[in-house]
Amino acid sequence: MEKFKKRWEIQQNWQLLFPVLGFLALAYSSYKLANKMIDNNIFLVITFTIITTSVLLKFVLFLFKKLENKWEVTYKWEMIRIFIVFAVTGSSSLFVGRPIIYWLGITKENLNIVVYWILYIIIGLIFYQIMLVFFGWLSGQHKFFWEFEKKMIRRFGLGKFVD
Repeated sequence: MEKFKKRWEIQQNWQLLFPVLGFLALAYSSYKLANKMIDNNIFLVITFTIITTSVLLKFVLFLFKKLENKWEVTYKWEMIRIFIVFAVTGSSSLFVGRPIIYWLGITKENLNIVVYWILYIIIGLIFYQIMLVFFGWLSGQHKFFWEFEKKMIRRFGLGKFVD
């Protein structure tokens, strides 16, 4: 355990929450994926879940190595918190965007399917930007996410609004 804490630069036990939450979310996602792909065979679902979890874990650890120098965070465990914020924001932007689109009267039935999806992505992207800063603030990473957001806004060609 001490080796794990040292690797992730964990000073206090409450910081272990983020690696545990990250692994549980990864395992749950693998289980949901396995359950969708395999029907009525619990042994195969469990086997596929374990294999998918280990492959995804290796991929995520690879991402951590690549982003460790690019993202300026004080401790490595904060990167897990950042990944969790990205995951929560992505999922919740769909939950917020879907009722807004319905409220605006945008449906697949009254619009061309291409126009519908373009509007759906634009509205989802707008809520994603707002919620990214909000969830970043809730997680204690406001500075990181505000800088990330400003960079994204500049890439959209709207830099004059943040400069």
